[in-house]
Amino acid sequence: MTFLQQTGAAVLLVLITLTIQCGGAAALIIWIRSIPRETQKVRVFRCAALVMQTTVAVIILHGIVILLWASCYRWLCLPSWESGFYFSASSYATVGYGDVVLPSKWRLLGPLESMVGMLMSGVSIGLLFAAVTHLVDGKSRSRLPLHAEPTNADQIGLRQRRHCCLSGPRSNV
Repeated sequence: MTFLQQTGAAVLLVLITLTIQCGGAAALIIWIRSIPRETQKVRVFRCAALVMQTTVAVIILHGIVILLWASCYRWLCLPSWESGFYFSASSYATVGYGDVVLPSKWRLLGPLESMVGMLMSGVSIGLLFAAVTHLVDGKSRSRLPLHAEPTNADQIGLRQRRHCCLSGPRSNV
């Protein structure tokens, strides 16, 4: 029964975490897309404020997730909110000091929270990068086209194809 309880708690926590983070990320993406693309219209202080707002929103999202895990630790196994929040924050940030530990029955939740924290931090870095890229270059070069243009062998000359396959300098094919 212990393994089933751990698995159930882990699945539930991960699903709620993903829902919170993905919902927040979607809201941030919609908000970032609403920012004017013409950088001439966006002033320096407005750009700084937008980056700060995005950063604060990301920190709040992470704080909510940390609080979710901390409440679970408090409910399941830790004696106080302080220790639950501290353990959750140190696990989520992958610091893991080791001065507060979970009982052996629930010890697998800590590493799971660390993995989720790393993944969600990566998503957050991507959002911040997208916000800055959007402000710096309205026509973001990082976007891939939805449909690739078809090419066939007739469009590429035989000499270009041979040159492309050799180990010499690259051509602009």
